[in-house]
Amino acid sequence: MLVLDFINVGNGDSILVREIEDGAQTFAMLVDCGHDSLVRDDHPGELDPRSQRIYAGDFLKKKGIPRLDLLLLTHFHRDHTGGLSRVLENVVVDELLATYIPPENAAPLDLDGDGSLPGTARNALRCLEIYARPLREHPDRIMKKTELPGDRTTHLRLTENLSMDILFGEPTLYARQREVYNAALRGERNRYDLMRWSKAMNISSLRQRLFYRGKEIVLGGDAYAVVWDNDTLSPCDILKLPHHASLSSTTRKFLNRLRPKTIVVSVAAGRPDERPHPCIISLLREFTEDVHFTDAVDIPGLVNPVFHESVHIEIE
Repeated sequence: MLVLDFINVGNGDSILVREIEDGAQTFAMLVDCGHDSLVRDDHPGELDPRSQRIYAGDFLKKKGIPRLDLLLLTHFHRDHTGGLSRVLENVVVDELLATYIPPENAAPLDLDGDGSLPGTARNALRCLEIYARPLREHPDRIMKKTELPGDRTTHLRLTENLSMDILFGEPTLYARQREVYNAALRGERNRYDLMRWSKAMNISSLRQRLFYRGKEIVLGGDAYAVVWDNDTLSPCDILKLPHHASLSSTTRKFLNRLRPKTIVVSVAAGRPDERPHPCIISLLREFTEDVHFTDAVDIPGLVNPVFHESVHIEIE
């Protein structure tokens, strides 16, 4: 049986994928780690007292999972890697897969060292440090680190019944990412390079297609719908919608190609930026009524709030 938990980390993504046979776990993979805060300072108000948001690391601990076979990071925005430290405090990881692995001797970034940098440039540095810091602080918690080159689809046989394709964006993105990040860790701060990269992070997001006993699951990361235009796509059973159901996340063309039977949206309730966007929710329901939200999204006439720690799906 394949067990999927789209964890309610509030703002961000964290997806636990497990294979369980005869009651015993035979494989576990975490895709992204969520944010480092359950309440973002740009989201108004306090958490609903009924909220069941939970850090990814705490969810793993609660489920009694001390070890992950794989930890896959789709990209390095804070809402996907911010929870990495708490994850590593609770589990050991056999292998980390990411499109950038910081050098072993990389020094911490001084995020306040140059007040002249614009906000987008500082955000790129902040995201890099939030990712790199847990790797420095927990060097014995990850057995192997693998940097994915991003120049071709990567196919992995995970178990006898489970396989995964990792899809990339434009290959030049990942070479550029290495240049920008390595320069930053050497102490070089080119404001224009950092600004450009900050705006390109979502289109570099990895996407995954899982195959399990005739079922197909697509995990869309934060890649906008246009990123998928050059991919060969076929209908899937489950789709984790890209980029929190923002207006740029999805098109009719995209959904026509994937034809998902079930859709999951990783998103925090009460976001002030129209994520999920009402137009996208209406579009999703033209294809399936089986639409789920990780957090208790409440949009009158469209979505009623559901309070849970995860969207839990089992596939026999």
